[in-house]
Amino acid sequence: MDEFYKETLYKLETAIKELEIEFDCPIQQIEAVMSNIVKCLSDVKKYVLKRGFKNTEEEIDFFKYQKPSIVSKLIYYNAIYKIETKKPYGAKPYKKYLNSELQKLKRFFDNNLDFYKYYRTKNNYLDTKYFMRGKHDIKLSLDTFYFEADHRFSTSHDYKVAKIIANDLIHVYLEDQLNCNNHNNLSDSASLSWTGSKTALTELIYALHYQGVFDNGNIDIRIIAKHFETIFNIDLGDFYHTYLELKNRKVNRTKFLDYLRDGLIKKMDEQDDK
Repeated sequence: MDEFYKETLYKLETAIKELEIEFDCPIQQIEAVMSNIVKCLSDVKKYVLKRGFKNTEEEIDFFKYQKPSIVSKLIYYNAIYKIETKKPYGAKPYKKYLNSELQKLKRFFDNNLDFYKYYRTKNNYLDTKYFMRGKHDIKLSLDTFYFEADHRFSTSHDYKVAKIIANDLIHVYLEDQLNCNNHNNLSDSASLSWTGSKTALTELIYALHYQGVFDNGNIDIRIIAKHFETIFNIDLGDFYHTYLELKNRKVNRTKFLDYLRDGLIKKMDEQDDK
């Protein structure tokens, strides 16, 4: 089971990274990612139903760790899809909207505090009830979802583990969006949009980063890229992959920077001639 799971998860995560590069539109990207995750879960389910488990430990391990790690991705991307497609226009309404989404996460946490403690402290004394099929205990705060699920491929709490993992990721996403929203004090009407190529902006970002002009060079390139994305209203996607393409150019690896330099000198010369 371990070998099959690791190979399946690796293929899924590789596919997700490739889709992040392929699509410029985050909505289309998420749709494609979710389709891949659903197919992955279907394949895993077929494998489990056909093979079964060697022993109790293997079954618990699958439903406590392995299945939730895949399902959590589906919950996460589905949540981000809803957030992105329903977000309101304007800085203040968007901030209010993000905070309301954070409150939803807090309510789930408050309503499942005992299980959070059990899971995060790595307890196992209830694992046979939580993570074995057909061993559910109705007194252990079961979700309605469980009674509608396929009990051949579900336990009473494997989905709840996936929800915990996903909510942690969703929380980070919402906090990032709030920070960007708070940091950008420009009004919507005064915001700037980058109309050059993503490759050009990536080249500029790396040049500035390697010169240490931000926080004396003591800042992660991903944070710098995130600020540029926010300020200039652009999604750079896998900017590191773009940088690797720049490095692998055989001719003129700093095309955009050279263009900026030449253009500025030309403008200065024209102004001197007047």
